[in-house]
Amino acid sequence: MAVTLAEVAAHAGVSPATVSRVLNGGYPVAGGTRTRVEQAVEELGYIANGPARALAAATSDLVGVLVHDVADSFFGILAGSLQSALAPSGQGDGRRLAVVCNTEGQPAAELAYLALLEGQRAGGVVLTGGAAENQEHTTALAARVARMAATGVPVVLCGRPPLPVPAELPVATVMFDDHGGAFRLAEHLLALGHRRIAYVAGPPGLSTTRERLAGHRAALLRHDPGLPEACADLTVHAGFERSAGYDATRELLRRGAPFTAIAAANDTVATGVAAALREAGIRIPEDVSVAGFDDLPFCADTAPALTTVRVPLREAGALAAQLVTGRRPLPPGGITTLPTELMVRASTAPPPTEGSAR
Repeated sequence: MAVTLAEVAAHAGVSPATVSRVLNGGYPVAGGTRTRVEQAVEELGYIANGPARALAAATSDLVGVLVHDVADSFFGILAGSLQSALAPSGQGDGRRLAVVCNTEGQPAAELAYLALLEGQRAGGVVLTGGAAENQEHTTALAARVARMAATGVPVVLCGRPPLPVPAELPVATVMFDDHGGAFRLAEHLLALGHRRIAYVAGPPGLSTTRERLAGHRAALLRHDPGLPEACADLTVHAGFERSAGYDATRELLRRGAPFTAIAAANDTVATGVAAALREAGIRIPEDVSVAGFDDLPFCADTAPALTTVRVPLREAGALAAQLVTGRRPLPPGGITTLPTELMVRASTAPPPTEGSAR
């Protein structure tokens, strides 16, 4: 039986009018009150849209695609590939309406957009990008996804780990081998002779950051058990944007600890790394090697061309589209891991002679 607005109000300890104000927006509601109402909506599974309540079991041709940053090439390529694959030519399938939701990497925005998509009776949902590793958010997200999937709405997690939902639900996970890619990249730098390797990691508390940093450290450990500790002071956490790479590299230079290579959390960060090094008069790769991650289109055109790890974004988008439309059955266990590939280019080279390392 559908949850009513009055039940939400009673659960939150407020009036139905207050619930209506929170749901409709545009009205001033105290922050604490708004939070209680939003929690009640989430816990009870209230769907604000009246027609959607009446047709809760029905779905539309709308597919919601949640991305961290629509302006980021990583997400643009992924979403573009997914949208193109939603309407394969020659199969007689009706075109699906892909709605891209920009969360700015905020966990609360993920839940809010999922609630809106549920209210619009979305025919499928794809969540892309790293997951926030926060137990409270993971529990809330799993509950929301499970509730949608239980009504027959396919959900695909793309580029993030699986959620703790019942195995029989139509929830698929498409993962990237971030750990293995970072491991191979670090092995490449080690094979060139680098030992003082700086690492500009992504934001802490994100699954992508954890996997890539763990792969990097695993390669160091395998080569020499003392290397992870020796390079610990050369690891800086930053965002995924160009300015983050620039600022992190300036911080590394300010600290004064020598390094001969910098591995960046992604290619965009690597461009900021390169800019800061050039500004300091440091040559790439003669003085310091630079590497990225993702293999975005511009990597082959940078000067020098960027060594990086290729993440199969277009393949992942196409696969997510097939899974969310039911054109491909869920794999055993619901999880598919796509391989990553080391792309060696001109931005990495053997380190300079002893004594000239930055």
